[in-house]
Amino acid sequence: MNDARSIRFHYLLRAVILLAFALYIGHLVQQDALHYYVAPKLARWVQLCPIPLTLMALSLAIQALFGKGSVLCDCEHRLPHSFFKTTALYGLFLFPLLLGFALPDRALGSMAASKKGISLTSSPSEINNAVRFESIDPYHEELTELAKLLYAQPTIPVYSDIFSETLGAIDLYKQQFEGKEISVSGFLYRDDSETPENAFAIGRFLVQCCTADATPFGMLVDSGKLKSLPTDTWIEVRGKLQVVQYKGQEMMQIRAEAITPIAQPTTPYIYTSADSIAAWKALQSTANPTK
Repeated sequence: MNDARSIRFHYLLRAVILLAFALYIGHLVQQDALHYYVAPKLARWVQLCPIPLTLMALSLAIQALFGKGSVLCDCEHRLPHSFFKTTALYGLFLFPLLLGFALPDRALGSMAASKKGISLTSSPSEINNAVRFESIDPYHEELTELAKLLYAQPTIPVYSDIFSETLGAIDLYKQQFEGKEISVSGFLYRDDSETPENAFAIGRFLVQCCTADATPFGMLVDSGKLKSLPTDTWIEVRGKLQVVQYKGQEMMQIRAEAITPIAQPTTPYIYTSADSIAAWKALQSTANPTK
């Protein structure tokens, strides 16, 4: 058992840590930076976390300051008595918080992409693309329907809301889309040890829950004789699709006709869509209100 004085100290320290987490989440919400770390569906719940965290911190602080020694409980867990052990234990929580407050809030970029490895294909290699857009797999029926809608466009727009689904539909039917015009925006990723000369990838991070599961997702770009831009520059690429061999696999590549630097979007990450067909129609309706 630990003495009451030691328990009070640890109660207070834990109250400070909980309050610090509440303040940090509040800081992210105030700075409109929460979307850098969690998906929108999760963000709405994370925004509420400061309330229970503050209440828990207040409860611990009241017990530490005003609780009777006879009712203070360490739950039969021996608390660290030495300064080193205490610092090591609570440093596991305080150090990430310190980094969170000290470092700038920004989107993942090429450094994270190089560690995770950017995905340039999304469809199984055994799929045989037919002359028409016919799905041979029930799991790809939605992508097949999306491919039909994309193919009918003079220039295929890659909307952020269905970014991965659009690239997935194109990749599923490589041969059919060869030669089609496309417009896509993302950050410039270049791996000089692997990408061919004058080539790079344009990508976005696909987030399911939070940035811990973020996956870099994109497409190869052949810049040709166009002006080279620095890695991590946000760009819009317009050009024609072509099928190339890359690392022993067939990949879709954009033969760039125009590369334009753009501002990083407010929401730099992409997320999966529950219904890409409905999302496409809604996006097209917004983009072409006269239709």
